[in-house]
Amino acid sequence: MLKAIKRPFVMIGECFRMSLSNIWGSKVRSFLTVLGILIGVMAVITLITTVNGVTGSITDSFLSMGAGTLTVSVTGSDLKSGMTKADLEELAALEEVEGVTPTVSINNARVSRGGNYESRISVSGKNAYYFLSNEEVVQRGRALNFIDEDNMSYVCLIDDEMIEDFFFGVDPVGKNLYINGIPFLVVGIFSADSTESIASIFLGSPSILIPYTTALKMNSANEVTSFTVYMAEGVTSEQVSDAVEAAMDVMFSFEEDCFTITTMDAIENTMETMMGMMTTLLAGIASIALLVGGIGIMNMMLTTVTERTVEIGLKKALGARQWQIQLQFLIESFLLSLIGGLAGIGLGLLLSMILSNVMGTTFRISTDAILLGFGFSAAIGIIFGWAPARKASRLNPIDALRSM
Repeated sequence: MLKAIKRPFVMIGECFRMSLSNIWGSKVRSFLTVLGILIGVMAVITLITTVNGVTGSITDSFLSMGAGTLTVSVTGSDLKSGMTKADLEELAALEEVEGVTPTVSINNARVSRGGNYESRISVSGKNAYYFLSNEEVVQRGRALNFIDEDNMSYVCLIDDEMIEDFFFGVDPVGKNLYINGIPFLVVGIFSADSTESIASIFLGSPSILIPYTTALKMNSANEVTSFTVYMAEGVTSEQVSDAVEAAMDVMFSFEEDCFTITTMDAIENTMETMMGMMTTLLAGIASIALLVGGIGIMNMMLTTVTERTVEIGLKKALGARQWQIQLQFLIESFLLSLIGGLAGIGLGLLLSMILSNVMGTTFRISTDAILLGFGFSAAIGIIFGWAPARKASRLNPIDALRSM
């Protein structure tokens, strides 16, 4: 009984030994065959791992820029085109809301001082709460305050680029800078990096910050069409979104499609969907190399069957069964593919690490990518090795021995 159980394991072990011997005996041909699988698996691992790293880095950046906030874009209706100061104060008074920061953009502004001037400068209007919730923004000088906001004061903060262009070697604080011909008093310097937000990715970071009421006046407008809502502590983005939506529905008389509320969850889900589609597409393209490698394995195994016709005939004449012959060739095909797969996984991870360092993204090992590469290589060895193995197992021993 025990011998009967051990016999299949001994036979399988012998098949592995013979397969490794045959692979080593044709080193050059085996290497070229393995190379196709290696390149395919390496491409799959590299692409998926690199894309996952890029996705993670982008997602982390989005979350860090918009943590605890949601953005609202107003398209308006026939009766109401945007949000007034009173509307924003009403939203800020909601229990789920910590504060509201409007954004009023003056694109392509003309900035000058003395004989220097620059056009197409991005100017952004902010309120006092923006600086209270982002204390790291102001590097030197003071922030905009509620008095500036209420009086529509002509004061501004500028970034380092504006200092280089208009105040080289001069302390800008307390000096005037002309925006569209209007003199603005520079009251502070802000860090452009600290003002990064979701909107800045698409609209560009502003070079000058002014009170949002002043920006509305310069645009000959009375209403805000874009603002950021800061969430109160202990509430979810869904709760804040529902509260803001309910309040704004009343403001716009329950008309549809008057505004859009974007939460970080929605942005993150959209990004994950897009990156998932990109990963699938790239993995599909890389899998073509695996298919080519599989065809190479089939070609080699068919050649091997032809070369070993006499060996197969002798084994069958000595009593080897059909399934035993087929198993030996399947194992040989499987080992070829597995060797290429393991080498491809190692090289793919190494290449991904190098690319991550070059691009400055996070290197994240993808278990799914490794399992996919390993599974693909093993499956290809079995699938593309089955036909040659079946051909070998069906050889007539008499016809095989005649070729001696």
